Amino acid sequence: MSRPTSTSGLPRALRPFANGQFRLLAAALLCSLLSVGIWLVASVWQVIQLGGSASDLSTVAAGASLGLVLAVLLGGVVADRVRQRWILLAVELVRGLGYGVAALLALTGRIQIWQLAVIAFVLGVADGFFYPAYSAWLPALIDADELLAANGIEGVLRPTIMQAAGPALASVIIAVSSPGVAFLTVAMLQIGAVTVLAAMRSTPVRRKLDRARHPVVAAGIDLRDGFVYMVHTRWLLATLLFAIVLVLVTMGPIEVLLPFAVKDQTGGGAGAFAVALGAFGFGGAAGSLAVASIRPPRRYLTLMILAWGIGCAPLVIIGLTDRLWLMVVGLFVCGFLFSGAQVLWGTLLQRRVPPAMLGRVSSLDFFVSLALMPVSMAIAGPVGENVGLTPTFLVVGVFPTVLAVATLLIARLRTDELAHPLRSDESASAAGVDLESIDDER
Repeated sequence: MSRPTSTSGLPRALRPFANGQFRLLAAALLCSLLSVGIWLVASVWQVIQLGGSASDLSTVAAGASLGLVLAVLLGGVVADRVRQRWILLAVELVRGLGYGVAALLALTGRIQIWQLAVIAFVLGVADGFFYPAYSAWLPALIDADELLAANGIEGVLRPTIMQAAGPALASVIIAVSSPGVAFLTVAMLQIGAVTVLAAMRSTPVRRKLDRARHPVVAAGIDLRDGFVYMVHTRWLLATLLFAIVLVLVTMGPIEVLLPFAVKDQTGGGAGAFAVALGAFGFGGAAGSLAVASIRPPRRYLTLMILAWGIGCAPLVIIGLTDRLWLMVVGLFVCGFLFSGAQVLWGTLLQRRVPPAMLGRVSSLDFFVSLALMPVSMAIAGPVGENVGLTPTFLVVGVFPTVLAVATLLIARLRTDELAHPLRSDESASAAGVDLESIDDER
């Protein structure tokens, strides 16, 4: 690990930048997130330019989420067995190829909605390998007491670049040219991500591998051990069960119906949609920076789950207003609370999950919490068309708060979070805990 000689002169939220390897990783992440942000808007407007409906957009979005869900478990097993830098390099190369194919089809006038869905599926598969590898690699690059700040930095980059700068740049490119040129732009951006990752040093996998077993058998055992840890770790299981319902209710309407709410209710186009996404992004950046600038809170599980639940309440505004600025305010607040909670969650996993299992647990996080995301994407369009945007977003805004309160009351997480404060290295880190000690965390 590359350690800085001193970080005392830096604000808490910026201390990871004293580490040269983290600076390179952040640069690669920036290129990758900018590509994703441009793709999100360009693919939506490509569907609309092809005359597609909300149901067609659901098909494309469901392709991406299905690819993620199908690949993420294998991605977690691989992340615990293969050097994570190699995985991230392969992911960025696959993404670049997918964007390049979309650009070629669009610029030659041959692109169709089903082709966008297939490309989205491939990109989703790549995401399934990216997230576990990134989560497992970060603690190997920086010290444990800087993980909250590092996750906060990622939390700032993700919304500002992926949800604000990327969509804004996409809207400009589409306004002066076409979605095809936007696809070509993101393909070229991937070159930057690959170049930076190639300049980084690999780190060893943080576990002892059993070379005697057949790789397929070993992978099956790894996956089983991950599920055992998840089921027997109460704070983890309760949060994931909460997340799976939250994603089912909220993800599809946000991803699929928001563009049509902006277009039909405010009369806006790609630029207005980019402003709406940007508001969510800037709110997320503010929330991530706020959390990264403080010490880990004592009641981190309670604060995290309530932030996710209450953070959905402003989405009611989307179904009730025809004013873009009101949507912007609601999305900003939602982004602030969502991303702040996500920074806590990423740090919680990296501090309390054994390093040898972090890739698998990270993949289970995505798999279990996002298992119903394809369903949410697939039904959002038909529900919005048949029920209407107002009733749909009313449910999206109100139900998660009720769900969050019920989760905290039923799971009784207060005792657990008080017994394992993230501020204390002795009780916060699970680095020395093996599978036989999971009873301590029940």
